[in-house]
Amino acid sequence: MYKYFISLCFLFVFVDTYSQTQKKDTLANKTKDSIVYKSNYGFRVGIDISKPIKAQVDGSYSGFEIVGDYRIKKNVYIAAEVGFEEETTNEDYTNSTSKGNYIRLGLNYNAYTNWLDMNNEIFVGYRYGFSLFEQTLNSYTPNTSNANFGNYFPLSPTTTPQTTTGLNAHWSELMVGVKAETFKNIFVSFSVSYKVMMSVKDPENFKSLFAPGFNRIFESNTGFGFNYTISYLIPFSKK
Repeated sequence: MYKYFISLCFLFVFVDTYSQTQKKDTLANKTKDSIVYKSNYGFRVGIDISKPIKAQVDGSYSGFEIVGDYRIKKNVYIAAEVGFEEETTNEDYTNSTSKGNYIRLGLNYNAYTNWLDMNNEIFVGYRYGFSLFEQTLNSYTPNTSNANFGNYFPLSPTTTPQTTTGLNAHWSELMVGVKAETFKNIFVSFSVSYKVMMSVKDPENFKSLFAPGFNRIFESNTGFGFNYTISYLIPFSKK
């Protein structure tokens, strides 16, 4: 009788020990699963390094651009670019220079799902662009190719500069890009954009050929742009 009683006691002890072990494992797994990796929320500011590089390669161009964004939701950022550009455009019969300031405002949406505490992005964005600039007609030669007297009396170019101030341009652009955190809070980004001109103010008896922030203005009123930026995140909080 005692033999069976002792065996039964050992059975209860074994079952109780096993159940306690199972409970501890379950709690440990729940603790591990409940770990939440928070992401930095803050203001990110940087520069577009493609513009000084272009200025070194192309002597007719100069410019700089400051970029920034602020994270408002998990995958949504308010973004802006502010800059200055000057470019000289040389056509068959004209040579002109446009220079001025611009700003682009909009949103970025991050479509990339990060692992753990990574902060990389594959984003799509929209911008509204606005620029204020002036354009100088440096020189021009009248086009006399269809006039009989032009073949006999070639005209000399007029080199007296004519500057028109107070010009402006408005446009929309869609962009896609990637952004990677290469070091702690330091990001490298590359993006391309498709731009559509909404309105532009032209000088009298001439056409605006270049708008800062938009680039070259073609007859289709569309264009493309690209940015290569380095930026630094100033974290305010983690969520």
